[in-house]
Amino acid sequence: MLLTDDAGITQTNREFFGKDRPTDVISFRYDPVPGEEDEATGDLIVNVECAVREGAAHDGADAELALYIAHGFDHLSGADDDTPARRAAMRRTEMRWLEELKSEVKKLILA
Repeated sequence: MLLTDDAGITQTNREFFGKDRPTDVISFRYDPVPGEEDEATGDLIVNVECAVREGAAHDGADAELALYIAHGFDHLSGADDDTPARRAAMRRTEMRWLEELKSEVKKLILA
């Protein structure tokens, strides 16, 4: 995972997708290496500057950053947000993951 800013992610967005603008997260999914476990891997590029900016209007920069990371992992798992229905399904999955994570963190704190 690479943490970057608007300028850094814009460069990647331009180079790989032809979009000359920043975005929140970019994911690259790679096929399994022949002879190794049959698991896809990938990279996430996460825009921290965007998380700070957008987090001010939502639940804070940390929550926004966690959402971007969850969204990137959702893409790495094969999900796509190319239609409103798929986008909504992804958001439900991401919110469920984040709620589960909060639950686990609370358990650790209370243990």
